[in-house]
Amino acid sequence: MRLVKIATWNVNGVRARQTEVQAFLEREQPDVLCLQEIKAAQDQLPVWLCELEGYWCYWHGGKGYSGVAIHVRRETVPERPAFHHPPFDFEHRIVTARLPGLTVASVYVPNGGKDFDAKMRFLHAMDAFAAEYAASGQPLVICGDLNVARTDQDVHPKERKRVMGQLPEERALIDQMIGRGLVDVHRQVDPDNAELFTWWAPWRSMRQRNIGWRLDYVLASSSLARHAVSCAVQRETGTSDHGPVVAVFNLPAGPTPA
Repeated sequence: MRLVKIATWNVNGVRARQTEVQAFLEREQPDVLCLQEIKAAQDQLPVWLCELEGYWCYWHGGKGYSGVAIHVRRETVPERPAFHHPPFDFEHRIVTARLPGLTVASVYVPNGGKDFDAKMRFLHAMDAFAAEYAASGQPLVICGDLNVARTDQDVHPKERKRVMGQLPEERALIDQMIGRGLVDVHRQVDPDNAELFTWWAPWRSMRQRNIGWRLDYVLASSSLARHAVSCAVQRETGTSDHGPVVAVFNLPAGPTPA
């Protein structure tokens, strides 16, 4: 068996959080780290951040808005992975890394505030993307900020309301995508936790009071998810309005099971 650690974190501006990202990597040493909302083009990042020691790094962002990244541990994957953007990528919102036996996607779904239709189109495209992988039998892990709380359980009672991120049509698309052979790993290992949140509004001490929403996910093909041993949000880590989510899998040695 081999332990594989996959982490995801919406950093809400990596230039403001670069030392926090480095400290997180040094402490957790994930095999894969997915970042969202990096809000920076590669030429705006310091060289050391683009070429982190021990990691294959891929940054996909623009100036001041959106953006995603993937870091893959070289000790785990000795050869540089193939990085790819599915056709529905826009505003630097998705990048995939093809690793031996599985594909990992770092995703930042639009929040829908400026263009709800664009958010729904993106979610529909993600559903089709997941369906393609399910049909081919290729193991897939989707990590990131999906900007939808799946159920009322994923929202603090004081925050439950009929607003974007909690609308029935958004939740239905997330559930449809998960129905393509994916598993919500966080809920698999912690199904009854009513205080499991990953985002907190940056006012009125919402984070300290844990009055939040669960927007950040690790969704894994069932062949991978059945080997999950833990999945936790680190509410106390960093100064982003999101906390990192870290999932650990105890996979069989050799090729990843289909």
